[in-house]
Amino acid sequence: MSPILSPRFALSALLLCLAACAGSPPVRQVANQPPAAVDFSGFWELDYSQSDNIQAKLNTLVRDLRQQSAQRAGAAGIYQQPGPGVVVGGPGNTNSGTSIIGLAQMADLVTQSQLLEIDQDEHEIKVKREGDYALTCEFFPGEYHTVETPLGKEICGWNGHQLIFKTLFPDGLTIQQVLTGSTDRQRLNIATTVISDRVTSPFTVNRVYNRYQPQDNGYRCKMTISRGRVCTTESP
Repeated sequence: MSPILSPRFALSALLLCLAACAGSPPVRQVANQPPAAVDFSGFWELDYSQSDNIQAKLNTLVRDLRQQSAQRAGAAGIYQQPGPGVVVGGPGNTNSGTSIIGLAQMADLVTQSQLLEIDQDEHEIKVKREGDYALTCEFFPGEYHTVETPLGKEICGWNGHQLIFKTLFPDGLTIQQVLTGSTDRQRLNIATTVISDRVTSPFTVNRVYNRYQPQDNGYRCKMTISRGRVCTTESP
């Protein structure tokens, strides 16, 4: 399987459109309230050492799908030799190399934010992600909050101590993000799962964030893969 280096124009356009639609008036339903002890508010920076590696996760998915394909073929008494970049044996026209890489690319695209700023009170939460649109959810006693957009349905709400954002697209694609905080409130895990009707297994990436305090002296810091934490001077 080749590295994830394909162009992302279509994926970026999809999410940019989603961001634009997210600002339209919602079809409002009530959502359940957060547990009193759960508070995600504050500033967070990505911890690469504790987060999943996309390529490693992709390799694991390909291996698992090939094993499933071989098991199905063996049960049917059929010998199959997978071609380059293709996982055969899925139901219908599924598990192609293009579909699997596309799933991983989408997961990579929606998990690239290195810095988060979260505002939370008893009524709503807003997760502002660096370089991406914010995730927003309102809380009311009752059901999950649901927003209908031209691109599909957005659902958010609390499942115990976990906050869930889910977007269902009409073309068989689903993106779910589950936020879970540590007991000491110093670490935040975001598990992003991308599901497609063209791949028989979902693709999940965990990103771990640590709390930090932004600098007040005119410097702005961010995490990079190659150089770790890098700080630059901000213009007045």
